[in-house]
Order: sequence, then C-alpha cells, then structure tokens
Amino acid sequence: MYLIEFFADKVPYVDSGWDALHTFIRVPAGAILAAQSLGDMNPALELMALLAGGSVALVAHGTKATARLAINASPEPFSNWFASVGEDVTVFGSIWLMFNHPIIMLVLVLTFLALVVWLVPKIYRLAKRGFQTLREKLRGIKPDQPAPPGSTPQTT
Repeated sequence: MYLIEFFADKVPYVDSGWDALHTFIRVPAGAILAAQSLGDMNPALELMALLAGGSVALVAHGTKATARLAINASPEPFSNWFASVGEDVTVFGSIWLMFNHPIIMLVLVLTFLALVVWLVPKIYRLAKRGFQTLREKLRGIKPDQPAPPGSTPQTT
C-alpha cells in the first residue's frame, strides 16, 4: 500500500482523488486506533478517545488534502513533488519521534492543533472579507462607498 501511496502522491490531481478516497479510510482508522490504543477502559473514555482520534485524523487529513489541492493549482509540477517528498520525510520523522520521544511528539501534535484552532477562524474571516469585496466589485460598488439607493444589502 505504501508503494501505491508513494507514486499516487507524486502525480498532480491523482493525489487529490486519492485523498478524497482516503477520507473514508484515514478518519475512521484514526478514530478506531485511538479508541483501541489504551486497551480495556470505561466505555465513556473509549468514546472520548474515539472522538479525539477521529478529530485529530480529520484535521490532519483535511489539512493535507486542502494543501495538496491548492498546490495542484500551480502550473509547474515541482511544487507537487517537493510537497510529496516533504510529507514522506515528515511521516518518517513523526514515526521516529513517536517511538523514541513520544512526549515531544505529543507536544508537537497539541501545538499543531492549537495552531489550527487559532488560525482557522482568521482564515475564514479573511476569505469571507475577500468574497464580500469580490461580490461588491462584481456589482460595481467600491468597498469604501455605500450601496446605491434602493439596493438591499444581502447578509450571509
């Protein structure tokens, strides 16, 4: 499977299709792995581990899939290859850290999650502002001018 992943990940747009397919594999696998990693425990704690593992897997997978889709929009192929090789190196480095320095890996994962929680709302607001500006330009309204009389502002 790794060989298929390795080569599929290097081809633009094939990697995005591969990621779309793996949304239904990686997220449940992360959830089940987290729930079963601690052995027998209280069902409530097992559910919490299941939800936490699925959430971490979804955030990691969503970040990878979104970044790769954005990279595929680049007209040259080298950025896709560099991103793929960088991901491969990161995976091997993460595996090494998990087995040799698990506390450092845990701190890195928590730091990544905190960064995502902090950054996603900022990106959302920036995108919303960009779409509003684009909509106003398409209507012929400059962002600094009020809407013409008789027009009804749309709220989203």
